[in-house]
Amino acid sequence: MFAESIKPEHFVDYGSRAKLTPEKIGRLAIGALYREVALAPKPGLVNPMDSGSHADMNFSTFVRSIQALRGYFPAISRLGMQTPTYSQLQCCGVDAEQRMLQATGGINTHRGAIFNLGLLCAAAGVDIALAGSCSAESVSRRVADLWGPAIVATAKTGNDSHGAVVQRRYGSGGARAEAAAGFPSAIGIGLPAYRAALAQTHCPQQAAVQCFFTLMAELEDTNLLWRGGRQGLDFAREAATTFLARGGVYAQDWQNQAQALHAKFVARRLSPGGSADLLGVVLFLESL
Repeated sequence: MFAESIKPEHFVDYGSRAKLTPEKIGRLAIGALYREVALAPKPGLVNPMDSGSHADMNFSTFVRSIQALRGYFPAISRLGMQTPTYSQLQCCGVDAEQRMLQATGGINTHRGAIFNLGLLCAAAGVDIALAGSCSAESVSRRVADLWGPAIVATAKTGNDSHGAVVQRRYGSGGARAEAAAGFPSAIGIGLPAYRAALAQTHCPQQAAVQCFFTLMAELEDTNLLWRGGRQGLDFAREAATTFLARGGVYAQDWQNQAQALHAKFVARRLSPGGSADLLGVVLFLESL
């Protein structure tokens, strides 16, 4: 069902404490993307079993996209070692987006990851060049300190992306505001949820699902706003809050609960893509 050359163990080496290099940072980013798309149940989103609320893409589409981005993350990390301007990072990201679209036949699978993880890989490059090491907190702060103002400034320029349209319509800051502020939702909400669940369950899958629902309950997800308006966002956040209140992944029947929500999201064509993007950020930051 998916390319045999893509396997999680090719990219993630959590036991290693060897010095980080751009190549290793790139592998960690690719591993985070694979873990995110392979995770299930994940209401409304593409997974290995079905396409969720997306008629134009499936799991294989995402794997092809991940393959196309394998060179991007180490390249932007190497660029980060030169402390680049935001416009230099943008040029690198535009090239990666073209490779993604070529691999997927014009379908946007990872534009959010190209932006989010690209910035974080570049920040990791800055950190290892200046300090020889990095952490989740240090790279997140580095993004805000170095490129936050430029991210905000470019967000104000007119464009017709879904995120920009939603921002104008609903006043939601979206991914750009999150990145410009140093990923506060990932650091303050997602990472604690993931770490707590991993410590209790010792299961990375359960920890990632708990993290995903925790993010969805809190975020003003622009993908949900785009597809379902304010009503769709409220439905999704209430569903996530209820899932967590019933015990989340600590409940005995958590998989059945999450799968039932998946069916409801698909029926409403809701896709919490912003929450999925931030889950990818959390998984990458945790791997650092």
